[in-house]
Parts: sequence; structure tokens; C-alpha cells
Amino acid sequence: MISHIAHQLNITAKQIQQVIELLNADATIPFIARYRKEKTGGLDEIQISNIRDLAEQLKALSNRKESILKSLKEQNLLTDEKIKEIERIQDKTELEDFYLPFKPKRKTKATTAKENGLEPLAKMIMSQSHSNLQSAARKFLESKIPTTEAALQGARDIIAEWINENIWIRKRLRQLFWREGELKTSIIKGKEEDGQRYQMYFSHTESIKKAPAHRILAMMRGEKEGYLRLKTEPDEKTAINIIEERLIKTHSTSRQHLKTACKDAYKRLLYTSLQTEIKNELKEKADEASIRIFAKNLKELLLSAPLKGKRILAIDPGFRSGCKIVCLSKNGDLLHNETIFPHPPKRDSKQAAHKLTSLVDAYKIDIIAIGNGTAGKETDIFVRHLRFKKDIKAIMVNENGASVYSASAIAREEFPHYDITVRGAVSIGRRLIDPLSELVKIDPKAIGVGQYQHDVDQSKLTKALDEVVISAVNAVGVDVNTAGKQLLSYVSGIGPNLAGNIIEYRKTEGDFTNRNQLLQVKRLGQKAFEQAAGFLRITDGKNILDQSAVHPESYHIVKRMAKDLNLTLTELVGNTEALNKIVLQNYIEAEVGLPTLQDIQSELLKPGIDPRKEFDEWEFDPSLNHPEDLQIGMKLKGIVTNITAFGAFVDVGVHQDGLVHKSNMANEFVRDPNEFVHIGQKLMVKVIDVDVQRKRIQLSMK
Repeated sequence: MISHIAHQLNITAKQIQQVIELLNADATIPFIARYRKEKTGGLDEIQISNIRDLAEQLKALSNRKESILKSLKEQNLLTDEKIKEIERIQDKTELEDFYLPFKPKRKTKATTAKENGLEPLAKMIMSQSHSNLQSAARKFLESKIPTTEAALQGARDIIAEWINENIWIRKRLRQLFWREGELKTSIIKGKEEDGQRYQMYFSHTESIKKAPAHRILAMMRGEKEGYLRLKTEPDEKTAINIIEERLIKTHSTSRQHLKTACKDAYKRLLYTSLQTEIKNELKEKADEASIRIFAKNLKELLLSAPLKGKRILAIDPGFRSGCKIVCLSKNGDLLHNETIFPHPPKRDSKQAAHKLTSLVDAYKIDIIAIGNGTAGKETDIFVRHLRFKKDIKAIMVNENGASVYSASAIAREEFPHYDITVRGAVSIGRRLIDPLSELVKIDPKAIGVGQYQHDVDQSKLTKALDEVVISAVNAVGVDVNTAGKQLLSYVSGIGPNLAGNIIEYRKTEGDFTNRNQLLQVKRLGQKAFEQAAGFLRITDGKNILDQSAVHPESYHIVKRMAKDLNLTLTELVGNTEALNKIVLQNYIEAEVGLPTLQDIQSELLKPGIDPRKEFDEWEFDPSLNHPEDLQIGMKLKGIVTNITAFGAFVDVGVHQDGLVHKSNMANEFVRDPNEFVHIGQKLMVKVIDVDVQRKRIQLSMK
């Protein structure tokens, strides 16, 4: 297994062995990547994940081999040759092809023919050397086989099954499907009106090998919903020729029988089997591509710049129900809530303005956060026209998923005495303060940064997105004294139960003052401490190293460094001159090499530094409020809200995101939009088309 993974990933066997041992010892991927670089040779999280995934695939393959060996043994078909061949195979498709002839079958035309004793006749035809097959067929006549044609048909049925089970033929036809096959869709008769959203696929053909993930998933959704027929097929004549060239070697009397069997084998058996297989594999590949895009987008969103140390007034805009206002402390605590009605139908703008300006003064507000949903732009314009006693910035916040959070058990637990409108406004404000801390409370699938998320394998999507959240949380680090249960649960080695126990400890014992206190938390043992401690921060604790990413297992090294320089730990941390004098080679130990020592030195220079970017304020053009306001040729400020395989969606402040198709991203070929834009990116775009009726805005970055 290790040699196979090493060959696949171009990583040494020793590195793979160490990673697998660490994973088997329940070490997490962030922990291995950050604190076990000597063992892995500096592998990053992606490489470690790839090793784990390949190991799991090979384990599944091994389990399947065991199942096949058991089946062969039960059928008294197991031989040393079969055992060696099964051990050699490293591909699941090849393994299933090998097993197919021996796989217990339901009753088929071929099994019936074999039961009627026609296998010898089939072998005569296959030998292509018998001169009189009609005469040979008469020897097999009986009550169940009344005619020579019935005998020959039974023999052809057996041959068709042999062709279907031929490993070479299946492999060759599989290559034909992928190389020359086409995806073909057609509308199911009578479904034209209801299936209008699939109009482009009513009669559609494209190459299997070139079809992008988003179109594959769209076609498969149309098929699943009962509007489309979807076929995957190569040229039938070419496929049958491949079989005939493999089987037919002479111009004997067997030739026509073999040609008939080849055609039957392809049309009745091989085509159906391979089409299902190809469609499943296309779905898997499309899922992987879509999940990869979703995961990348989510990571960008989670690592959006925080706006810390500011008092926030957050507004969840609305028309009929009014705009819900909440005032939040610097830490995101709810201080006050109100409702104002600046918009129709009530339009009490004077009273709304008075309330807003009064609350800004009373709670010393620094920033106003406005949700970008219904009435968002109108509220933004209303706020910008108000006069405050100090400079107040109004910032639009993406509120995707806020309603999901506000109705969740997490929100009810946080705010049991407030309704969902208050909780939604709090979520909008907190997203500005710290996007990561707030977004971890929401199912990633509800945040809306993917494509065809409901069509992909949901278990794979959930696993991938959870890993993105875990990676982001541990990359940033978590303040153990202020983090909520959801954020803590994503810390390496913690999980929901220990996160709850940490919260309970804080309630009963007060704030943590040093990392060693974590070992006093109920059920948090040495293993969990090892995994988690480096990612948990304690600000203003007894030990200055507790606010850094230096792991407690390395504290003794830092103390030696400080002692050698005649400095205290406090004097050493952040002391660029002193830290640059350190000769790292002097501190190498059996388990600690240069990679870890370099990480320690970097961390001591800037302890606990947040890897996220600085917050960048952004304002839309206040004169543009609706798609109708846009004109072709306009240049606008925009924010990337979502990225798909075919382009990026950009919010330009008119209640309708515009699409920058990848062909309009650059003056060069764009294969992957993610290489040119990222979620939350602020950019200038040009309007190239507006279709108000179909709610479509086309933009260009060129």
C-alpha cells in the first residue's frame, strides 16, 4: 500500500509510513502539518489529506479483494493463480472485470443455455474450425431445444456473455467511451413546458471528455427530475468493430454466428453496463470538481478579514416588517435591539433617523453593518444620508445563511429570549467583527458559495467542507476564553463534547490563565491536550508563550533560548534583534529539527499573529439601486460572491449579482476562474449586457 501511494503522489515511502502511523494514532491533519514536520518531511495539509484518502481507497480495495476471495472459495473456484492475480490488481474497475465471470448471477439467457448443455456448441463456434455447424447443432436437440436454430441461438447467447466478461474487450470499449463518446440529452415528450429551465438540453450533444462539471450535473439533474433522457455512447459501429476484430480470425462457417453474437453482446450487455459505469464515473468526477470549487470558496470566505475592536450597529433590512437593529460590543455581545421603519409601506423615516443617530451616540458605535438582502441597498442609502456626530462607515455584509443560523438550535441557545429577527441581525454584525467565529455556526452548505451543491454526493460534500472549516479554524487559532462552543469544537483534538466541557469549566472556574489548566477540563486527557494546545490561545495569561502558536511541548526550548541570551521570556518574545542572533542548530533535539525551530523563531517574532488580511472598506455606487439602472459600458465597483467552473458572480449593489463568464475574465484563456478571482475580492467590472426580464447581468473584467 505504501509503495503504491508513494508512486501515485511522488512522496517517499518513509514520509507516507510516518503519516499513516500518526493518523492511526488519531493525530489530526492540522496537528501533523504544523507540529510534526520532522516526521513528515514538511508535508502540508493537502499532501497529508491525499495520503489519507489514498490509504482509505486502498483499504476499501483490500476489503473488496477479501470479499471476492471468500466468494471464490465458497464456489470452489479459488486457485493459486487467481490469488496471485487478485493480489496484483490495484484498480477497482480492473478487479470487478476480473471477478465478473465468477460472480454469482441471476438467471440469464446464457445460464439457461448452459443448463441445456449448449456450452460445447458455443466452444465449437468460438474455435472457428468446425465445417458443419448445422450438423453439430442437431446433436444437441431435445425437448427444450426443438430446432437447430434454437441450439445455435443458445450457443450465441453463451458467446455474448463471454464477450461481455472479456477483460480486454471491456477495457478497450471503456477507452472508446472516454475518448470518442458523447453525452446526448433529449426532452421527454410532453415535458417541454414544465422543463423550460432545461431548454438548452432539449436536444444537446457534447464530447464526454470535454463536458464541464456544471453541465454534467445540470443534465443529470434534468434526468433525475424526469425531464431529460441522458445517454453516454460512442459510435456503435466502431464499438462492434473492436469486438469483431478481437474475436473473428477466419472466414469459417462460424463467422456470421460470431458477428451476430458480437452485436448482441454490445447492444444487450456491454453498452448498458458500460453506460451505467461511465455515467457513475462522470458523476463522481463532476462531484469532485464541484466540491473542490465549493471548498476553495468556503475557505476564502472563512478567512475573510475581521474587523476587531469596533462597536457595531447591525441592521437586518426589511420593508413591511421593518429593519431590525442590534447594538453589539467590541466582542459581539448583544447590548440593545430596536426596530425601525424607514421604508414603505410605513415609511417613518424621521423616527427611524432619530433612533439610529441616538443609538450610535448612546452605544459609541464605530461601524454600521447592513445585510445585503431585501431592502439592503435602500437601507444603505438611507443610512448614508444621515448626519452623525462622528465619522461613521456603513458596510454591506453578505447575509447568506443568516436566516438558517437565526432559526437554529445554536441561536436559540445563545439568545433564548429573542426572536429570529434579532438573532439574524446579530449574525450580520458579528460577521463583520469576526467572519470565522460566526460562520462556523452555520451549515457550510447554507452559505451559498458553491455550484449544484444539492446534486453532489452529500456525504463527500459534508466531509470536504468540515475539513475546510477545521483547517481555517486551526490556521487562525482560537482564544480559549472567548470562543463559543461551535468554534472550539473545530479545534484539533477537541470536538463538540470537549468544547462543551471547556465552556462549563469557564463558567465554574473562570478564565484559563495557562494552557496546562486545559488538563483539568473534564475528559480532556493528554492526547487531546497534545492535539489542541498549540491552536488554543490565552491572551494576558501567566505565560506569554500561551498566546502564541508555540506548542507547550517546545516551551523548554524557548526557555533555553532566553536563558542563553540572558533574557526573560517576556523580553525575548517580539525582540527581533535577539531572535535573529539565535543559532537554531544549537537547539536541535531527537524529535525537534530545523523546521520546528524555524516555526518557533517566526512565531516568537510575531506571537499569535492573525494570518487573515487587513479589513478593507468598500462602497458601492450609491446612484445605482436596481438592474434597470445599469447601462452597457458602465464601469462599477463589485465584490465576488461566488465562483463556479464557468465564471464568477459579482455583487455590484443592485440586488442582483452579475456574472463574469470566464471568457470575460482576462485577455487570455481561463481554464479555472479560481486562478483569477477569489471570494470577497473587490474589483472593477464593466457591464456588457443587462436582461431585466430574465434577471441576468453580464459583466467583464477585461
